[in-house]
Amino acid sequence: MPSTPRPALPEGFDLTDPDIYQSRMPHPEFAELRQTAPVWWCSQPAGVSGFEDEGYWVVTRHADVREVSTHPEIYSSNLNTAIIRFNERISRDQIEVQKLIMLNMDPPEHSRVRQIVQRGFTPRAIRALESALRDRARRIVTTAKATALAASRPGGSFDFVTEIACELPLQAIAELIGVPQEDRTKIFDWSNKMVAYDDPEFAITEEVGTEAAAELIGYAMNMAAARKECPAKDIVSALVAAEDHGNLGSDEFGFFVLLLAVAGNETTRNAITHGMHAFLTHPDQWELYKRERPSTTAEEIVRWATPVMSFQRTATRDTELGGQRIRRGDRVGLFYSSANNDPDVFDHPEVFDISRDPNPHLGFGGGGPHYCLGKSLAVLEIDLIFNAIADELPGLRLAGEPRRLRSPWLNGVKELLVSPG
Repeated sequence: MPSTPRPALPEGFDLTDPDIYQSRMPHPEFAELRQTAPVWWCSQPAGVSGFEDEGYWVVTRHADVREVSTHPEIYSSNLNTAIIRFNERISRDQIEVQKLIMLNMDPPEHSRVRQIVQRGFTPRAIRALESALRDRARRIVTTAKATALAASRPGGSFDFVTEIACELPLQAIAELIGVPQEDRTKIFDWSNKMVAYDDPEFAITEEVGTEAAAELIGYAMNMAAARKECPAKDIVSALVAAEDHGNLGSDEFGFFVLLLAVAGNETTRNAITHGMHAFLTHPDQWELYKRERPSTTAEEIVRWATPVMSFQRTATRDTELGGQRIRRGDRVGLFYSSANNDPDVFDHPEVFDISRDPNPHLGFGGGGPHYCLGKSLAVLEIDLIFNAIADELPGLRLAGEPRRLRSPWLNGVKELLVSPG
């Protein structure tokens, strides 16, 4: 076991414990670690996270998270995948399957796949979606407003997550890859099952989550096969047609869509939900937004929310980070939620400030090969939905506290009750 400074944390405290995140973000503990032990060894019983080791390194400072992120030759996403904690009942074979997802690849294989899929995220491709998504955002908000006002609940309260936040990210991904409208709820249901198995409220087992992933991959593979047989003028055809000319195979496309369903759908949905909660608990910022619509808003929402709280890497060789000796094979946890509140980088990080500029947050990753491919699309979605809310529901009010998802790595909100005002 490595010898590291002992921060003032309770014995056995583990920043990947999903019970913590069901009730709160551990910002006091992050602050303690940044100050006393920014690279800290967290002991963990073998198998509790799905990995047969004695623990992992907790990396909490902005500079150190960036250092790990930008050196894939030293810190691998592939060896143990990027997910920092699986359910303890997962098998190593099941973990190995995760390596087929681009998130869990290293260069040069990652570089090959990313070079292909980024064709779908060019500025031209994103601009082509803007008009349809703007109309969709407006319809989502006006429908939620009408439904709420017609409801019998006191004040017309409704769940912001299901009525507003969840649909636009889903529609954006479906629009991008050409999923027919009648199939889009399937994508939503499958993605929910894949990320909710740690939350007992959903009563979803790992088996159900695995089945959902298989169904989503199968659906996408069938879509790829159909486009290979009969190419169309769409993104799917551009990614999969003529596989021997540097395009994706059907299975690779299937795993790419699985990644989109979580990285592009769940994360943006939660950013929108956290952003709305931040606005409604910081009314001065909501008034500023309604009045001026700052272009810096989406970046601050992502910093504030940090939808992906943590990922991990595995050391490929002995190295040093933040004054600590890292051994080959050690897992290294990148805690973006802490890095995005590092006072060495952000003035008053505890303040929600939509005019914050510059804003070098790590909510889209810490740079390097895994920097978020869909950043431009996510920012567009956040801008469009809050513009629509400000226009159609300017008096929106909180009607209840957010209920958080029990997850060790996804900063999720299950429910946020609001009323039209």
